[in-house]
Parts: sequence; structure tokens; C-alpha cells
Amino acid sequence: MRQKQLQVITIILALAACSAGVTLSQTAGAAAMRAKAEIKGDGISGTATFVESQNATGSKVEITVTLNGDPAKLAPGLHGVHLHETGVCEAPFASAGGHFDPGPAGNPDPDANHPFHMGDIPNIRISDKGEGTLQIVTTRVTLSDGPLTLLDANGSAVIIHQNQDQSITGASRSGVSGGPRIGCGVIQKAP
Repeated sequence: MRQKQLQVITIILALAACSAGVTLSQTAGAAAMRAKAEIKGDGISGTATFVESQNATGSKVEITVTLNGDPAKLAPGLHGVHLHETGVCEAPFASAGGHFDPGPAGNPDPDANHPFHMGDIPNIRISDKGEGTLQIVTTRVTLSDGPLTLLDANGSAVIIHQNQDQSITGASRSGVSGGPRIGCGVIQKAP
């Protein structure tokens, strides 16, 4: 009896492994979606690249932000980086709207809902030469269609802030999420 139970369990586990193998191979073969933003500001330039890939449990987006600037404009140290809800970059970049945080419980207020919004990503460290690179992986946003897509009808933008994001919640307009916006790039689908 015990041997028969072990055989049944072995068969069930083998079928589950085969099923998972098909799912993994199907998602591994899927083409990655890509997007890019050209970041510009007064004395600041850079790029942000986005690559969405699928895994067995869902999707992830790899984000790489590279900045160069005049150290007098892009000071050495930490600067807040966020994804914003509107794909418009007209200086002083208020046109990009609040932080990306879609949904019925979303709150795009940069300071009051911080650091819990979907568009929150870590600070970028800028060197004494005015250069920096940030590489992260997030499951908070997507490029593919859905409620968390950065590529919705009104688009999205990446914003570089003058100050460090303190990763705390503060009063509205307190600046705890990074203060003034010094760089912006509209996120656009890439080939």
C-alpha cells in the first residue's frame, strides 16, 4: 500500500514538473518588451532604459538610469529618481504630474504617499565628475498592457530630483521625496 502511495505521489510530482517546464520554456522564449527615455535638464543629460521580461511568477522590469551633467547643476551625492504619471517634460517638469501610482487607492502626491507608490525607485549616486548609473529590477510597473503599464494613453516620465529621496512619508509639498525636479525624460516604447 505504501509503495503504491509513493508511486502516485511520484507521478503527480512528475506531471507538475512537466507542466512547470512547459510554462517556463514558453515564457523564456517570449521577446522582452523595451522602452527608453532621453533625460534632459539644465546642464543634465542621460538615458533610462526599461526591459520587461517574464518569469514563472509574472513580469519584472529592469531599469538602468545613466546621467551626466555639470557638477554645478547635478551635484555630487544622492538624487531622487521617480517614475511620474504623465509623459510630458516641460521645464520645470511639473507637467510630468505626480508619482506613478495607478488604481482606485493610488495617491500620486510625491511626499504624502512616499515611499509606497509604484513609481518609487532608489536614489542615484552622482560622482564628483557629475556622472552616475543606477540599475534596479522592479515588479511594481510593467511595459506590457495592464493596470501598471508605464505606456498607457497619457504616457509616463522619469524624473531626476535635485535632492536625495529620504524614503519617508511627509506632508504634501514637504520635499522629502527629493524636492525640485532637475531632469525629465518621456518613457517611450523602443524596438
